[in-house]
Parts: sequence; C-alpha cells; structure tokens
Amino acid sequence: MKKLIFTASLLGAFMVSCSDDDPGTPIDNNVVAPVNYTFERDGESTVSFSGQTTRILMAEEIVDAFKDFDNTTETSLQAKFAHEEGANDFEDPALNASDKNVRSKTAASRDFFNTNTTEATAIKETFEGYISDQVNEVFVNQNVAAAPGTAGQIADGSSARYVNGKGLELDQAFAKGLIGALMTDQMLNNYLGTAVLDEGNNRENNDNDITDGEKPYTTMEHKWDEAYGYLFGNSADAASPLATLGADDSFLNKYLGRVEGDSDFAGIAQDIFDAFKLGRAAIVAKNYEVRDQQAAIIRQKISEVIAIRAVYYLQSGKTAIENQDFGGAFHDLSEGYGFVYSLRFTRNNQDDMAYFSRSEVDGFIDAIMNDGANGFWDVTPETLDTVSEAIATKFSFTVAQAANAD
Repeated sequence: MKKLIFTASLLGAFMVSCSDDDPGTPIDNNVVAPVNYTFERDGESTVSFSGQTTRILMAEEIVDAFKDFDNTTETSLQAKFAHEEGANDFEDPALNASDKNVRSKTAASRDFFNTNTTEATAIKETFEGYISDQVNEVFVNQNVAAAPGTAGQIADGSSARYVNGKGLELDQAFAKGLIGALMTDQMLNNYLGTAVLDEGNNRENNDNDITDGEKPYTTMEHKWDEAYGYLFGNSADAASPLATLGADDSFLNKYLGRVEGDSDFAGIAQDIFDAFKLGRAAIVAKNYEVRDQQAAIIRQKISEVIAIRAVYYLQSGKTAIENQDFGGAFHDLSEGYGFVYSLRFTRNNQDDMAYFSRSEVDGFIDAIMNDGANGFWDVTPETLDTVSEAIATKFSFTVAQAANAD
C-alpha cells in the first residue's frame, strides 16, 4: 500500500479538501462539509462507487424484462438476477462484462444478515419466486382478463396492468422490494455500519492516510462512498445530484424525489445529502464521532422514506378501491406491498435493529393479502388503514401527511 499525505487548510476549523472554488460550509466539531460531494487527494478524486452504479443499471434491466413477454424466459430473467461475469445477460455489454450481480447483494448486509443466513436465503428465494411466477403465471395469461384467482391483465386508465391471481403486480413487488433488500440494506446496514467502516485496520489506515493498494482512497472513504452510490450512483451529476433527484433511477433515488416533492417532507433530500457530505468530510478529518452522527441521520431519514411511501401507496390503493377502480388500486397496492416488504431493511438508531421485525412485516403482508382468499380483490379499506397506522406510529409523520405525498 502507498501512503499519501492529505493537505488541509486551517481556517479556524479543519477544512476538508474539495475543489478550489468550493469553500465549504463550517460545521461544529471542527469538520467542514464541502458544497458538493467532491473529495480529492493530491489532485485526484477519491470518490468511487462504480459497483453500485452497475447494480442499479442491472436492476433497471431486470425490472424492464418482467414485461418483455416476447423475449423473457424464466431462465433468462433468473440469469440477469444472478449474473455471472462474461455471460450475455444484458443489453449493455459493460454489464455483461461485470463480475457484479444483484442477487449476491440482496439481503447481504453485515449487520443484519452476516450470521442470519437462513433469512437471507429466504429473501433471495422470494425474489426468485417473483421471477418464476411472473413467467409461469402471468406471461401465459398475457391476453386473459384478470379475475379473482386468475392471473392476467386489468385496465388502469389507458394502461394495462399484469397481475397474478391475487391482483399483485410481481414486477412492482420485485422492484419496490429491491429498494429495501438491496439499496437500503446495503446502505444502512452494511456500508454505514462500524463493522464495515472500522473493519480490520481501516481506522488506523485512515488515520495515517494509507490508501487501498494503488487506489487514491482509503478503505473507509470507499465504504462510505459505496453507501452514497446506492442513492446517487446513477445521478447525472453525482457530485451535485439534487438537481435531477427522482429522475436518475427507478429505485431509492426516484422515491426520495417523490417524498421531497411533498411539502410535508420538503428538505429531507437536502438533509440526507448534507449528512453524506459531512460524514465523508469527517472521515477525511479523522473525526469518527461526527461520521457516526451523520450515519445515524441517514439511517433515520432513509427509513422514513420507505415508511412514507408504504403508507402513501396503501392509502392510494384504499381510495381507488372505494372508487371501484381496481386496476389503479392493484397497481398502488402492488407498490405498497413492495415498500411494506422493504420495511424489514430499515434501521432504528435507538436499538440498531430494523424498525419492523420480520414477523411484523410478515404480519402486515398477511393482513393485506388475506382479508379473503383472493388477495387484493378482497382487501378492505379498514385493513389498509390499520396497517398504515401501525407503520406511521413508529415515525414522526401521520397517515394523512404520507397520503398527501405526490
């Protein structure tokens, strides 16, 4: 490994290196956050999260393939999910050449699943089950009208939705569930955890600016960047990503944008971005107390995003049911189903556990899907209200506030 000396300026506080025209904003604890997510050592950027960008792009292609009735097979879709380096699974040759895949990082965080392999395996199998059921139940009924107990298509305005026999859009369950099981879990319960940040000699090496082999960054810096990448890794300008927030991917970035767009929650995106910047600056400044404070902020607010969107979609589905708009209801409830599933991967700073246990999440899903034998066809507004209230009570928002989000 090589040792690179980091040059800082002292302007009444320890200034973190950023671009020359980026003065930074002074913060308590002698750490300065740069205006943008820009960090350098000896004139070279130390920010790197290419693996996260790759997995986001892979996930985009996987979800698109859920509706490619003409070309997708169960084998091809499972191969995308569990891609092997060099396999011709994706349209993008760069993804085919990658040794990354989505499956290996699903329910794979150090803090939640390192020793909990039984649940981790079950979660992976859940996503594989969505793939199998989409091809074997929904694809074969592409031109069949959906009905209770029968997979097929159902009108949602000018759109056709494709659901299983319980009214669930499996592509939505997969995509929204992945927001929790991949993006949120890796961010909150892996890369922002001290087990990963401080693993081995990471803190000692960071203290002494010893970089990761020939890379320009320390291992600790890189781990923090990887957390950042699961939110902003596909942004048009990853150093200043809020200008295009919500438009850069179909996953966590998109739904942080949706929450930010609601006046009840305006400012949450800036809070998260600021915490990422300050935490990364704290790593450069060797101030691990500030680093961990910022990780806690990110955990709380990302968890809130998941919960807000779960309640939003359950309430939207309730309204559509009351209006007898079953296509719209099933679409909203399918998205809500995925966000409810994602609650398992949130992180409560009070006890370092998920806000909702596996049994609580399973209980929510059981309630939503088992008001009758036919899932969403039978779910009642009362059940959706009960689940929504149970979610909201663990946070500082109300059901009414979440339901008003765009």
